[in-house]
Amino acid sequence: MIERVREDLAAVLSRDPAATSRWVPFFTSSGLHALWLHRFAHQLWQVDALRWPARFVALFSRMVTGVEIHPAARIGRRVVIDHGMGVVIGETAEIGDDVLIYHGVTLGGTANAPVKRHPTIGDRVLIGAGAKILGPLTIGNDARIGANAVVVSDVPDHGVAVGVPAKIRVPDAVESAEHADPLIDPAMWWI
Repeated sequence: MIERVREDLAAVLSRDPAATSRWVPFFTSSGLHALWLHRFAHQLWQVDALRWPARFVALFSRMVTGVEIHPAARIGRRVVIDHGMGVVIGETAEIGDDVLIYHGVTLGGTANAPVKRHPTIGDRVLIGAGAKILGPLTIGNDARIGANAVVVSDVPDHGVAVGVPAKIRVPDAVESAEHADPLIDPAMWWI
């Protein structure tokens, strides 16, 4: 558990220039606190008899952090929720590793039936502020979702989704990570 906390703090420090030391996010990051409480709620959710307490932990987390994560949602490692307020992650949502989520993001469902109804987010995805990703769709690895985009269809690996409804583009030439210039983000090719 202590190793995961260190990993989380390192992830925040690497992606948030306002975090000047490990103590800043440890005490003040609502997104980080929401993830920690979610891990506890998710462990409770795994035991049928403890689903009610899991929902209570999730409710407490929402009241304290402003981030709503259903206890059944599956969240990978080194996920960063920056600012956090207004983030909603639904019950059947799945989030990969090294994902960066900004405030106001919704990973929402489009069905009332007890089926997979929330998105699956790949690894190393960036989701801009206010984006809405709706339904049981898949966001590929290394994709970028623009601020306030409303995504209602799958986004391929390295894809970029912007607009309402989101238009999806894939850069013609996606550089491999070892050859890419670290100062140029290939997903920002349209700028």
